[in-house]
Amino acid sequence: MRPPSVNDLALRIAHVGLPHPLLVIAARAAIAAGDPDSAADEAHRLRRSLLGPAINATGVLLHTNLGRAPLGQQHGGASLGLEPDEDGPVRFSNLEFDLASGRRGSRTSHASLLLATLTGAEAALVVNNCAAAVTLVLAALARDRGVAVSRGELVEIGGGFRVPEVMEQSGARVVEVGTTNRTRAADYRAAVERDDIALLLKVHPSNYRITGFTEEADVADLAKIGPPVVSDLGSGLLDERCPWLGTRPDWLAGEPGARQTLAAGAALVTFSGDKLMGGPQAGIICGNADLVAACASHPLMRAFRPGSLVLDALQSVALAYLRRDADAIPFWRMAKVPVDELAQRAEALGVGQPARTTALAGAGSLPGQEIPSAGIELDGDHAAALRAHDPPVIARVNEQTTVIDLRTVDPADDAVVAAAVRQALSL
Repeated sequence: MRPPSVNDLALRIAHVGLPHPLLVIAARAAIAAGDPDSAADEAHRLRRSLLGPAINATGVLLHTNLGRAPLGQQHGGASLGLEPDEDGPVRFSNLEFDLASGRRGSRTSHASLLLATLTGAEAALVVNNCAAAVTLVLAALARDRGVAVSRGELVEIGGGFRVPEVMEQSGARVVEVGTTNRTRAADYRAAVERDDIALLLKVHPSNYRITGFTEEADVADLAKIGPPVVSDLGSGLLDERCPWLGTRPDWLAGEPGARQTLAAGAALVTFSGDKLMGGPQAGIICGNADLVAACASHPLMRAFRPGSLVLDALQSVALAYLRRDADAIPFWRMAKVPVDELAQRAEALGVGQPARTTALAGAGSLPGQEIPSAGIELDGDHAAALRAHDPPVIARVNEQTTVIDLRTVDPADDAVVAAAVRQALSL
């Protein structure tokens, strides 16, 4: 029997809701497989491969594979659907427009004031991720010169990228000092005395811990040596005191804050916007105004600059911090929920076995630090069935037990999670 035409088959599966060119792709795949009746299934698979919402029930607050820090609906959540958003008028933004003069402005000025105020810095700059921030700082301030860094801080970050390789791409020369487990201020001082050192770099080992016979030089001691100290904090805790929460959580013990690091003598700090800051993916540079200006004027800034959506989302998060409104930042709203409240929600789901669990910060932040949590457990591995739900529910499996941790689930999605569990158990 002759197979249907690609176009006719694409028209038959229009109910899937994809644009026609994508339905054509699904139809062609089904015909090529010798099974035209599978076209709708192919279209559904294609739809699910696109960027879209998911319910994070893993207990990992900053799940890199799920977008790290969740943002509010006004910053991306509502725009992930396939239908156009028709709420409200279409408007532009004053991204690079000075409202006072009516002339071209700077896209860096909006966030700079807010981030500098939050960290106690003279100035701030935003790029598209933390690796870009480090690369830009080294390219602008240390090209063709040495940068002293401890051997114990030459870390590998996500995706197999390594700090020495990122540094080398900037044109700076890596000068290793100390040993893997012990590095003293004297090691940096010796490097300055024998080499042309432009910067002293400290890299916070946010994704691992070295314990036992260890020693590291602190920022205050390095600041006395001479060259500017750049501290790559990575995780992005703005202030160790956590004034937006009222008190510092126990699971943040030992995590350095950008404000305190600058106060200790760092000339610049770099960190991510989508980790403990709870904002969009971005790299942030804060510190001395002249050094920030040198970074802003470097040619790489054109390649690393973020777009208006990132800057708008980052501004909203920064304003929430300045208001000390942790509830406006989804990451902190989830992180601070009392365990008893999570346990009550677990009971109310009416499915599975309520259980106390442990959540994690994730995204290479706070290794080994567990956050008390609660959720439900299901006997057996139901992860695939939960992922097949619409919207997908992403759980974790420990020794043939499926764990749904409510620390990372918005309360508004509890009913969706319960429905997904019932569907998974019925399969």
